[in-house]
Amino acid sequence: MRPNMRAHGYADAGASLTKRSMRDFGAASGSPARDIDDSNETLRQRGRMLYMGSPIATSAIRTVRTNAVGEGLFPKPRPDRDVLGLTQREAQAWAKRVQREWAIWAENKLACDATGVNTFYEMQQLALQSWLMSGDVFAVVKRRKPTPMRPYRLRLHLVEADRVATPTAYATGLPMAYTTGENKETGNKIFDGVEIGSGGEVVAYHIRKGYPADWAVGGNDFTRVLALGRKTGLPNVLHVMESERPDQYRGVSYLAQVVEPLLQLRRYTSSELTAAVVESFFTAFVTVNDPSVNPFNETGTGIVGMDARESDGISRDPDEYEMAPGQINFLEPGEGVTFADPKRPSSGFESFMTAMCRQVGAALEIPGDLLLKTFNASYSASRAALMEAWKAFRMRRGWFVQDFCRPVWEIWLSEAVASGRIAAPGFFSDPIIRAAYLGCEWVGPSQGQLDPTKEIAAEVAAIDAGITTHEAASIRINGSNWDENMDRLHHETERLAALEKAWAPDEERTEDAQEIPGE
Repeated sequence: MRPNMRAHGYADAGASLTKRSMRDFGAASGSPARDIDDSNETLRQRGRMLYMGSPIATSAIRTVRTNAVGEGLFPKPRPDRDVLGLTQREAQAWAKRVQREWAIWAENKLACDATGVNTFYEMQQLALQSWLMSGDVFAVVKRRKPTPMRPYRLRLHLVEADRVATPTAYATGLPMAYTTGENKETGNKIFDGVEIGSGGEVVAYHIRKGYPADWAVGGNDFTRVLALGRKTGLPNVLHVMESERPDQYRGVSYLAQVVEPLLQLRRYTSSELTAAVVESFFTAFVTVNDPSVNPFNETGTGIVGMDARESDGISRDPDEYEMAPGQINFLEPGEGVTFADPKRPSSGFESFMTAMCRQVGAALEIPGDLLLKTFNASYSASRAALMEAWKAFRMRRGWFVQDFCRPVWEIWLSEAVASGRIAAPGFFSDPIIRAAYLGCEWVGPSQGQLDPTKEIAAEVAAIDAGITTHEAASIRINGSNWDENMDRLHHETERLAALEKAWAPDEERTEDAQEIPGE
């Protein structure tokens, strides 16, 4: 007798091979190089096309960009006073000096962008949007000769994901695995343009001079750029991406998991729109024995010898009929036109679109109301949705700061100290002192308020209870700087007092003058 074999654990659940519902679920997964790198080219093209042609995809990417970066993430230097032995006043003075120097570089597009097109804050917006569409984005660190008005040599050149790839000469394996290669000079593996050392660390990037299809501008010519400078140890290339698996060296498009539903929603919306437009037309079809003798059929430019489709866009082909508001078409004997009753848009169109957008939004960590920009729920529900969305926005902002903003800050401040424009004793001699000077907080757009009265009152109560600070509350409410607010309020208070005194009646000003000693 044979023992009765039974499935146990996951073999009787998600790993079952005998259940009718699971038999055809033949899932297969390989390494990140096979699962991600080999599909990235297709995902990038589809992600960009959906961004350009699908309103829901456009909303998703722009919503993340606007909330995570907005007008830009601005640095607020926070040097460690305990390590540096500075007083509060000295630390604030040093931070203001650094901010002025930073503005010279970051707010001048010719001073910070190698292409001279964007300021640093505009480059942040572009880099984040490119990261979401393509899966990752690169910033190559370049140097230019300083000038009296642009004293810093640092320039950043944003490079789109397509331009980082494995050179054909280094490709190995099957044609389907062309993204993997091996550097014949160093023996290092290359994963979709990212060269890896023997310990798994990134050592270099292979960057095309142009895009893959642009053969005339170097689409097949590559430059190998070391990940870190040999002398400084600072990054030569900044790689912005989100990792979802270990041993992953290239990012995946933000829209990768929702490409299919977004495409189908686009088709469905287009079909409904076309049907609604057709239904709105009032077109008459007339059957006559000889349509050529009917004066209403004699339309057009009046120019003899024109093609079947005249320059006005109206077809003269007897076998082609068009529909337009108020148009009259004459049919040949025996011809007829029959229409079904489309009743468009469908009565369930809005509810179906809303349900699908909720699913897409759940995958993208954007509530459906925020994705569609429709807020019809209660205050509590809308606030809960907004707070949940901001968890994802803050997380992506943190990733972006770590991958892009902080490395740029370190490279720039290193040059500022080395050139003598910023005083930072011990910056290059002690890593602890260096880290103390590099302390910086990046402030971006705030969450905003659904009910400002309630939320500001809650912040005031939290300050009174010692739970938060004035500075933290200012950042949360409108992204402002509390110190600058206080300086401005002090100036405004003095100005108002001076104006009130100047506008006082003559007798009051006379009495005040008599009270002044010595007059």
